[in-house]
Amino acid sequence: MIFVTGATGTVGRAAVDLLLEAGEKVTAVTRDPGRARLPEGARVVRGDPSAPATLEEALDGARAMLLSPRAAGRGLRDLLALAAGRGVERVVLLSAVTVVHPAGRPEFAAGFRAAEEAVAAAVPRWTFLRCADFAANTLSWAPQIRATGVVRGAYGDAATSPIHERDIAAVAVHALTGQGHDGQAYVLTGPHSLTQRDKARLIGEAIGRTVGYEEVPPEQVRQAMLGQGLPEEIPDRLLGSLADYAERPGPATDAVPAVLGRPALTFAAWAAEHAGAFRRG
Repeated sequence: MIFVTGATGTVGRAAVDLLLEAGEKVTAVTRDPGRARLPEGARVVRGDPSAPATLEEALDGARAMLLSPRAAGRGLRDLLALAAGRGVERVVLLSAVTVVHPAGRPEFAAGFRAAEEAVAAAVPRWTFLRCADFAANTLSWAPQIRATGVVRGAYGDAATSPIHERDIAAVAVHALTGQGHDGQAYVLTGPHSLTQRDKARLIGEAIGRTVGYEEVPPEQVRQAMLGQGLPEEIPDRLLGSLADYAERPGPATDAVPAVLGRPALTFAAWAAEHAGAFRRG
């Protein structure tokens, strides 16, 4: 049985679907099963990875875990100790590309590095997925695009290689169920380096409408995000990374096709799949 934390998150949900398609038994953890809408076939349990004691019984029978350090928070080390004690031998950790390609504020990369170290110390078999920015992060632009057709943001020339969440999930499933991935740290990116302006343009092509990108000062973006009720950590992560990627593009690797045996999914494909989120009602 495979234990999935962050099962309702962007990657976790896709991983649950793929694991079930592969015939694996899955325990999906959520704080609110009634609202989770997880697929039939998954064993859905109520629990909080940041409070590991809530998962003690749910871990029975688990042999591998997909671990989101954000879901576990400060409970990560205790969760790993509990999981190892219950027989979990393999952990696939969702980490970040900034561990090896620094960008943004160093404390955020340090947090992912500490999570990697904790996993390696806790279980004999591990794989780290050091992910570039998720294509799904652009869903935060949806209200602006629907209302005005323009994204107002900072650092329009910041370039990354955004990755489709389904590719991350697919690599995670290979690592959880296959051979040859133990002790590996994969830097996972999409196939193309794109600026923020490029991403806005591709979303426009997906919805049949011109979408522009209007650059505004970073502090204005920060205050707007805080005004939406987001914690300070979110704009701090975003703006720090974009500032560096405006000076030096983020990496692009071939790790996804190397693991999956097929090309990585493009941002244009992601935008086409999610076009409904950006169209006017």
